[in-house]
Amino acid sequence: MKLTCDQATTICDKSQYKEATFWEILKLNIHLFVCKKCGMYSKQNVIITKCIQKHKNALNKPTTCLCEKEKEQMETELKTKI
Repeated sequence: MKLTCDQATTICDKSQYKEATFWEILKLNIHLFVCKKCGMYSKQNVIITKCIQKHKNALNKPTTCLCEKEKEQMETELKTKI
């Protein structure tokens, strides 16, 4: 039942992608409770995954730009309000 750190990091990676079984996650949680280094790895892994996902989502959004006429209108509006 005891996991090595190498096994724990593998399960941690699988868990991020919803590929780990219930028993693997249970063993991982027990290991993370005891091993602070693997706990740190797990936290960093979550942060990296979120950053990558956020960046990926940003790339999928269509970029919208103002046309020249809209820019001029906005500039005129801003100048009158200032």
